[in-house]
Amino acid sequence: MLGQWVSAHGLGGAKDLPIPTELAIAGAVAALTVSFTVLAVAWRTPRYDAATSGRPAPAFLARLVDAPAFRLALRAIGLLGFAYVAMVAVLGEDLLTNPVFGMFYVWWWVGLVPLSLLFGPVWRSISPVRSINELFARVAGTDPERGMFDYPARLGYWPAAVGLFAFVWMELVYPYSTELGPVRLWLAAYVAIMLIGGAVFGNTFYERADPFEVYSSLVARLSLWGRRDGVLLVRSPLANLDSLQPAPGLVAVVAVLFGSTGFDSFKESPPWVRFVQTNGWVTSHDNGPNLANNVALLVFCVGVGLVLAIGTMLTGVEDDGDGAGRSGPLRWVRRRLHLPAQFAHSIVPIIVGYIVAHYLTYLIEVGQATLIQVSDPFSRGDDWFGTGDWSVNYWFSYHPTLLANIKVGAVVLGHVVAVVAAHDRAIRLLPRRHQLTGQLSLLVAMVGFTIGGLYLLFAA
Repeated sequence: MLGQWVSAHGLGGAKDLPIPTELAIAGAVAALTVSFTVLAVAWRTPRYDAATSGRPAPAFLARLVDAPAFRLALRAIGLLGFAYVAMVAVLGEDLLTNPVFGMFYVWWWVGLVPLSLLFGPVWRSISPVRSINELFARVAGTDPERGMFDYPARLGYWPAAVGLFAFVWMELVYPYSTELGPVRLWLAAYVAIMLIGGAVFGNTFYERADPFEVYSSLVARLSLWGRRDGVLLVRSPLANLDSLQPAPGLVAVVAVLFGSTGFDSFKESPPWVRFVQTNGWVTSHDNGPNLANNVALLVFCVGVGLVLAIGTMLTGVEDDGDGAGRSGPLRWVRRRLHLPAQFAHSIVPIIVGYIVAHYLTYLIEVGQATLIQVSDPFSRGDDWFGTGDWSVNYWFSYHPTLLANIKVGAVVLGHVVAVVAAHDRAIRLLPRRHQLTGQLSLLVAMVGFTIGGLYLLFAA
């Protein structure tokens, strides 16, 4: 089973592709450049506005999803899943065949992406911590929407960014991530923090601080489903993406999601593996490789945030007529500090593209293995749900060229959509005389992301 985890997490490598690495990277960069050129010529006014875009969903569908019974059913699904995970985490065996590992690392983390793309912010609807908080509030006779205090606006998404980093650290760096005790502790801490935060700040806490709700809601911006004034809408994913409002910590969230996925590829690349194995200070200490990976993960996440910040701040924002030189560098920075959060939404398609590229086989194959394991929660040979005698279908792994092309296509498509989203936001925010030149630095940053991402995809 451990071998399945390792092989499913891999990317396949350059040998699976029918084209050379350099040609794939050159083609991707050309696609971005051509996309930007076409947008510069043909796209002169903003086309996406969250306040006006979209049309009401079919009446029968709106009635269904807004029906109390439907919402209660979703809450029940979330609570049943929570009860099952708690049971196998507490009573199950400390073996890799325990389904808690697959449910934690595969279904929950990776599975949220396709579910949110198809159905919208699903974690908000099934979140067990939201449901438990609502039950507590009803018993106490309080409103779950409002806690004891207002959620501090200055905190924004920072708690979610910290929570997401804690998860990727657990998955990618912590050396005992596949032992039951640490997973148990992580889940217990998550539930405790979420319940306390919900009681203190109400449901706003979940919207901004629950790492999985924020994660699911970000990905859902690329779905067809949105809401305005409580009305279910069908609208373009790009228009839905435009509805993401900038807030403190948003850049940190996208940086952690993007940077951690990049690091996951990087840590399997031959140059890094050789460094970890051959560098003297690494091999001379038992904790050397773990320390190196900790530093690398942090560098990747901070690096993505810095590249995004620099790429968006190097734009032509007005200087009150006195010029940047006279206003001074500090004022120049202050006038542009809002721009990274304004353009952070454009990184979401890139994140989704990389998650598809990196975790596709992981989700399909280890996800199937987890479905088999859930029928035997205590590793006794039980078959609770009739899936115990199923076998994993490795069809994608047997077609590596198709798989590799899907992965490269996901990366390129994610970047092209990102360029469109950034361009539409730029022509709304930037002064007319800087609407094109002001985007060049962000385009350079995205080209850098493309080259780095495809290099890691081939190298892993």
